[in-house]
Amino acid sequence: MQLPVGQTKILILQGDITEQDTEAIVNAANSSLMGGGGVDGAIHRAGGPQILEECKQIVARQGRLPTGEAVLTTGGSLKARYVIHTVGPIWRGGKNGEDELLAKAYRSCLALAVKYGIKSLSFPSISTGAYRFPKERAAKIARTTVVDFLIDHSFEELRFVLFSRNDLELYERVWVKLANCS
Repeated sequence: MQLPVGQTKILILQGDITEQDTEAIVNAANSSLMGGGGVDGAIHRAGGPQILEECKQIVARQGRLPTGEAVLTTGGSLKARYVIHTVGPIWRGGKNGEDELLAKAYRSCLALAVKYGIKSLSFPSISTGAYRFPKERAAKIARTTVVDFLIDHSFEELRFVLFSRNDLELYERVWVKLANCS
């Protein structure tokens, strides 16, 4: 699925984020930045030891990455030149600021991309795996946050790369439904 938002082309597709050829991909990281399961582990495995070494240097310099913040490393062996690592919130029932923290994670990634002149970026569904954020709620937050950010900025292309067919269909429904309401 492809949707224009201002000057930016939004793509929603099923695939492996580690294989995307955008300038940067987003890693749904944990605060230690040392790799882990899901998207985080896959990016570290595919990108090789260079990403982990850069993450270690970042943590040594500034400590663990707080929820909602983002940092940039090179892409190591990936097709993407950069990886933007962000920590999404762990779902704790929705009454602990999870929505705002997830929106902040997306904004932090987008702001970092602007800072470094990155024109194409691929996102996973942040926090919806091991952190158990409800997928439809997360998709709505991602869509609203990105569209709001694009009021003042533009990219050539932003991708939402979903691993499963069910997640792809959910994101497509949310984007189409909200696009029809705007």
